[in-house]
Amino acid sequence: MRRPETEAPVWRIATIFPNQGEWSEQEYLALETNRRVEFDNGFVEVHDAPTDRHQGIMMFLCFALSSIARQIGGAVRPGGLLLRLWEQKYRQPDVVFLLDRNNVLRQENFWDGADLAIEIVSRGLEDRERDLVTKRFEYERVGIQEYWIVDPEQETVTVLSLSGYVYSEGDLFGRGDIVKSPLLPELALPVAEILDAN
Repeated sequence: MRRPETEAPVWRIATIFPNQGEWSEQEYLALETNRRVEFDNGFVEVHDAPTDRHQGIMMFLCFALSSIARQIGGAVRPGGLLLRLWEQKYRQPDVVFLLDRNNVLRQENFWDGADLAIEIVSRGLEDRERDLVTKRFEYERVGIQEYWIVDPEQETVTVLSLSGYVYSEGDLFGRGDIVKSPLLPELALPVAEILDAN
């Protein structure tokens, strides 16, 4: 017996989108969704919605960076803002920061770079690989001066700073430490407060 059209499988909606590997930059930018979707050379990457803890950490960091941004004339944005790394490559870091709010990198629909990017590591192995390895290489390649990796599972914050064209090994801060930023010397955040933000 044939199912009425109203009971057709939801997967049919996928046929209105390009196949993986065939997305154009314009099609990606026109995609309207409340999910975290990144873009890599024709492929869209749909990520799980962040957890409550993830969001708490992100908001804590945004608030801490907001006061510094006001003092120095910078700009900070939470996850969801597109960061264009190069043609056909977009990421959505959990937090991005520019030292100068009038920097030409700051565009309305996306930023063309940042001085600081922060990622909060998600739980899955693929997510860990992306945040710890892939994005480190990508952010280094485009010259993002500082990259923080907040790892709730390991209870650490790693601060990587560019030394020439590569990130130095970085400072690893644990629960009892205070995170210091070479880029923002006035910033000092207890790791415990970051990890326990709610």
